[in-house]
Amino acid sequence: MNITIVGTGYVGLVSGTCLADLGHSVHCVDINEEKVQMMKKGEVPIYEPQLEEVFLRNIKGNRLFFTTDLAEAVKKSNVIFLALPTPPGGDGSADLSYVLEVAGQIASLITQYTVIVNKSTVPVGTAKKVGELIKLKTSVPFDVVSNPEFLREGYAVEDFMRPERVIVGASSKKAFEIMEKIYLPLTNAGVNLIKMDEKSSELTKYAANSFLATKITFMNEIANYCEKVGADVDKVRMGMGADDRIGHRFLFPGIGYGGSCFPKDVKALIKSGNEIGYDFKILESVEQINEKQKTILVPDIEKHLGTLKNKCIAVWGLAFKENTDDIREASSLEIINKLLEKGASIKAYDPIAIENVQRLLGDRISYAKDMYECVEDVDALVIATEWGEFRNPHFEWLEKRMKNKAIFDGRNLYNLEDLEAHGFYYKSIGRKIIIG
Repeated sequence: MNITIVGTGYVGLVSGTCLADLGHSVHCVDINEEKVQMMKKGEVPIYEPQLEEVFLRNIKGNRLFFTTDLAEAVKKSNVIFLALPTPPGGDGSADLSYVLEVAGQIASLITQYTVIVNKSTVPVGTAKKVGELIKLKTSVPFDVVSNPEFLREGYAVEDFMRPERVIVGASSKKAFEIMEKIYLPLTNAGVNLIKMDEKSSELTKYAANSFLATKITFMNEIANYCEKVGADVDKVRMGMGADDRIGHRFLFPGIGYGGSCFPKDVKALIKSGNEIGYDFKILESVEQINEKQKTILVPDIEKHLGTLKNKCIAVWGLAFKENTDDIREASSLEIINKLLEKGASIKAYDPIAIENVQRLLGDRISYAKDMYECVEDVDALVIATEWGEFRNPHFEWLEKRMKNKAIFDGRNLYNLEDLEAHGFYYKSIGRKIIIG
């Protein structure tokens, strides 16, 4: 099929590339001329494992194209995916201005029956708003479909090509049939395509992300309680996860969730509830607890060192999670800002995200070329992201380089026995402190 993707951010570029890999002809539209030229040359503008290989394969196969000309792309397509940003407004609500602006432009360009697919994360009722807007500007037949994405940063290509489900919300049989054709290579491989109305589809994305954020936050609360009563959160989560009603995923405690989805979607669902007089008390608590959890290690660091003034702290990990360069709502940034406020200096290292942090923080902190350079002569090490290379360090090398053998692990990467054997002071989340 001929498909247009409007927006080449994270969701748009991954979706467009993977749809091309399913055999469709895909035209990706973006207003950024420099970015479009870069992609035409075969350069991927975001970091995402496996994406470059699929991207280049489909450019070479003449299935993936890039343009700034929306009219040209619409002319060649009968299905248009909107993969546009819906950032939180000042009150937490999703900003639909990009979605509605492009919908208005599309209305004046379509000349044949067209399916407009909302891939962006949008509040309940957005498909109806988009449909009403387009109806005011054209008599050409069309349908608006909700098809939310469930892509995890760091695993997005795998998630698109091997999803647990595809959600499609629509009102017409014709629209459902077209969406079924688009995803036929996946459904032929056993993927479940779940049909529903547009409002239910829109809410499914918010409900799923908010539930996962709640699960993470609940486990962090349990971890904090474990510390108070002397229980071990690792044993608790294994016992809980063995119950198949609960499962093992998203039970790992840490220093809170971040990224582009969970914080934004929790806020937006709270706001959507407020607009109709419904109070999401659980989600309000989730949001408040998560903010506190991000910096929960800072008082422990200060207590152990006596003062943070003129102390040098190493931070391993700047991205909000491993396998991405995304630093949006990252716990590392909250920790760094708190430590700076208290007079500490910071040396930081991340395999991928350093450039993004440099643009944000500049020379307020220093940056290391590798994880071991980062800990030279530091008073403590904070682990903020669970990158694979941090999981098995040479503890002997750390001993030689660090001024003070103290590790504050926000991702529970290490066995307590290993740190005890090497004589480190080791504070993690929800487990006993190793005094060293």
